[in-house]
Amino acid sequence: MSTRSRPPRPARAGLHPRNRHQGRYDLQALARACPTLRPHIIRAADGSSTLDFSQPAAVLALNQALLQEQYGIRGWTLPEGYLCPPVPGRADYIHALADLLGASHDGKIPTGDGLVGLDVGTGANLIYPLLGRSEYGWRFVGSDIDQAALANAAQILAANPTLAVDIELRHQRRPEQIFGGLVGGDERFDFTLCNPPFHADLAEATRGSQRKWRNLGRDTDRQPLLNFGGRHNELMCDGGEAGFLSRMIDQSAAIAGQVFWFTTLVSRAANLPPLRARLATLPVRDVRVIPMGQGQKQSRLLAWTFLDKKQRRAWRRARWPAC
Repeated sequence: MSTRSRPPRPARAGLHPRNRHQGRYDLQALARACPTLRPHIIRAADGSSTLDFSQPAAVLALNQALLQEQYGIRGWTLPEGYLCPPVPGRADYIHALADLLGASHDGKIPTGDGLVGLDVGTGANLIYPLLGRSEYGWRFVGSDIDQAALANAAQILAANPTLAVDIELRHQRRPEQIFGGLVGGDERFDFTLCNPPFHADLAEATRGSQRKWRNLGRDTDRQPLLNFGGRHNELMCDGGEAGFLSRMIDQSAAIAGQVFWFTTLVSRAANLPPLRARLATLPVRDVRVIPMGQGQKQSRLLAWTFLDKKQRRAWRRARWPAC
């Protein structure tokens, strides 16, 4: 069945209460704020407005409109073929992270530029630093192994100078390292974020894309693999999500005292037990799993810290005094 004959997408159930993207998209309002969206608006079978979400240009234009209309972020664009993230889902991670920090701070979410986050694999889209800075005033370091991605992120920052002063970009020159060579010996991060590669190889990525096409009612034999976006390093790595996060957990021990909360998305529930078992082999003092759901998609935030309660209190007094 063609997407053009499908009804509008339903309201996005399960979003965080502070997420700005509740309910259905007001496409006409978004098009007024960002006219590049208007050519992608189509008529659904019931006469309402919708988008053809199988078209990369439509998804990109929607993100541009959401970021401009809701957050005042201008000039957001991506090189061809790079991952185009769903803004509402990425905002959910930021709000879940804010709740985690608040739970460590007597229920009050710490805001402002006293807090610094490290976004591992920030990508060409730079989405987490942009949203985190806009929503909570945090500062960020965005890292990536892809220099072209960082160049695009730098262009986005140049178009948004008020955000750029508090977002730094760093190139990880050693792809086998996640934190090594990137985090200085005297640096402190209040949190890390990561949206890890999902797939272990091209065949697994192909199957994932075909599932998405089937969910859109499209012929999977005729569609390009990367129509949803994503470079090789964004989608695939040795061992897939579980392998990448196992390496992250192991390498986090080297900077155990320099980070308050390490966090990452975990898209596959089956990966949680082995990851928790991996954490249990290290001197980790606390582990949290925070469920997140956007409609039919279910994910979770995995967080861990090497700091005991006394060390966390001292950290808060030193770094979050005005929060």
